[in-house]
Amino acid sequence: MRPRVEEVRIQGLGVIDEAVLELSPGFNVVTGETGAGKTMVVTGLGLLFGGRADPARVRPGTDKATVEGTLVVEREGRVAQQVEDVGGEVDGGELIISRTVSTEGRSRAWLGGRAVPVGTLTYLADDLVAVHGQMDQQRLLQPGRQRAALDRYAGEELVKPLRDYEHAYKRHKQVAEQLADITARARERAQEADVLRFGLEEIEKVDPKAGEDVWLREEEDRLSHADALRGAAGGAHGALLADPMSSGQSGQDAISLVGEARAAIEAVRDFDPALGGLADRLAEAGYLLSDVATELAAYAESVDADPARLAVVQERRSQLGALTRKYGEDATAVLAWAEQAALRIAELDGDDDRVAELTREHEQLTVRVTELAADLTGIRTAAAERFGEAVTRELTALAMPHARVVVRLSPGKEFGPHGIDEVELLMAAHPAAPPLPLNKGASGGELSRVMLAIEVVFAGADPVPTFVFDEVDAGVGGKAAVEIGRRLAMLARSAQVIVVTHLPQVAAFADQHLVVEKASDGSIVRSGVVTLDHEGRVRELSRMLAGMENSELGRAHAEELLSIAAESKV
Repeated sequence: MRPRVEEVRIQGLGVIDEAVLELSPGFNVVTGETGAGKTMVVTGLGLLFGGRADPARVRPGTDKATVEGTLVVEREGRVAQQVEDVGGEVDGGELIISRTVSTEGRSRAWLGGRAVPVGTLTYLADDLVAVHGQMDQQRLLQPGRQRAALDRYAGEELVKPLRDYEHAYKRHKQVAEQLADITARARERAQEADVLRFGLEEIEKVDPKAGEDVWLREEEDRLSHADALRGAAGGAHGALLADPMSSGQSGQDAISLVGEARAAIEAVRDFDPALGGLADRLAEAGYLLSDVATELAAYAESVDADPARLAVVQERRSQLGALTRKYGEDATAVLAWAEQAALRIAELDGDDDRVAELTREHEQLTVRVTELAADLTGIRTAAAERFGEAVTRELTALAMPHARVVVRLSPGKEFGPHGIDEVELLMAAHPAAPPLPLNKGASGGELSRVMLAIEVVFAGADPVPTFVFDEVDAGVGGKAAVEIGRRLAMLARSAQVIVVTHLPQVAAFADQHLVVEKASDGSIVRSGVVTLDHEGRVRELSRMLAGMENSELGRAHAEELLSIAAESKV
C-alpha cells in the first residue's frame, strides 16, 4: 500500500470559508468557475506539506487559516518511522497533519498530534508529494533527484553495477581515511614511540625486580639503625638471662625469677592439684623465655653496621625511586608499564608496513572504482537517451511538438557515493534553441506539461505516491487537452494524482471529480468543495464546455467525453 492523501479540510483560506476534499487513490480533478478558489486547493496542499505561509491568503474576517489533512500510510513504513522519530503517532495507518497561518504571519504545524517545526513537514513531503505549479519548486529540478530518478528509470540493468560500485566506493573511502589518519599522525606517533623507547631504556638499565623496593626499604632501615637494634637486643637478652660473668648484672634476671617461682610452688604442689597446674605453666614460661633469650643473642650478633652496604642500598633505592616517579607507584607497576610500552612500540613500528599495505589497497580500489564508475556512466548514458526520446514524444502529444528534452551527463569533480556522473534535465523549446535547465527552458505554463511528461515516463520508477498539478493544461485545448487527460490517467495507475483544471477534456478522465462552488453573501464571496456524482459531473462538464449547465448540446458532449475517457482508461 502506497501512502496517499485521503481527506483535506480547509478553513479560512482565500475565498474558501470551509471546504472538505475527499480524495480517491487514483485521479482526482478539481474544477470550478474563475475566482471560485480552485488555486486555494493547491495552496492548501502546499501549506500542508511545508509550503511558504502568506498571511495575505488568510480569509478576511478570520484570524487564521487552517489546513488539516488525513493521510493513509503504511504502519511500518518510512513515513510512519519519520513521524515516530519526532514524537508523533500514526493511528491505525492514518496520519493527521495540520497547519495554521495567522493574519500576523505566525505559522504552526502539527504532525501526528505533535507540534513540530514547519521544516519537518517539508522534509516529510519529499517522500509523500510532488507539487507541480508555476509558483512551486519542482522536486525533479533538484540535481540529486534527477540522478536518482534516472537510475530508477534505468531499471534492473543498473542495480548490480551500482551495488558493486557502492561497496567498492565505501571501502575506498574507508582506506583513504585510514591512510590519511596514519600519515597525518606519523610525526605524533614517532614522538610517542621515542618517548616509550626512552622509558624502556631507563627501566632496562635499572633492571628492577618485582617487590624489590619493599625489601630494600626494610634493609635500609636495619642498616641505618644497626647500633640501636643491637643494643636493644642485648639489653633484652640481659633482662631475660643475666650474664654471670658480667659485673653489671645483679643476677635477678627474668628466667631466674621465674625459676624461683616455679621451685616455690613445686615444693607444695602435692598438697593442692591447683598449684600443680600453675607450676607446669611456669615451667613452660621458663622454656619460652629461654628460647627468646637465645634468639636475641643470635640477633645481636648478626646485626652488623655496614656503611658500604648501606650506601649500595640507598643508591639502589634512589634508582628505583626515579622509575616509580615516572612509570608506576612501585617496582611491580613499573614492570607492568614496561610490558605495555613494549607492545605499543611494536604496534607503532608496524605503521610503516600498514601504510604500505593501505597504499597498495587504495591504488587497487581506485582502479576498481574508476572502472565501475565508467560502467555506471555507460548504462546511464543509454538510459538518458531513451528517456529523452520518450519525454520528447510525450511533449509532442501535449501540444509542444517542437520541444525537446535531453539528459546531460557530466563528470563531477570527484567520485561520490553513486558514481562520478552529474545528471541534469535540459529542454530546448524549439529546434534552434539551445538546451537549457528545465526552469529556464520552459515558461510557467509549459513547465507543468514538461513535468507531466517526465512524470509519465518516470511512472513506476519515481517513488513519490502523490502528484499535484496546477495549470498543467495552460494554453492548450482540443486533442492536446485529451492527451493531457489520458496521460494523467496513466500516471494515476501507479500514484495518486490531484489536478486543478479548467479543461473538460482533462476532467473527464478523473476517478473523483471535485468542484469548488462559489456563493455570494453580500460583498463576501464564500467557496466550498462538493464531490460530484455522475449526474453532477455531466452538469459541470457541460458548464465547462458550453458555459451552460443545462444545455442539451453541452450535456451530450459531456456524456460523450465521459464515455471516451472511460473507454480510453480501460
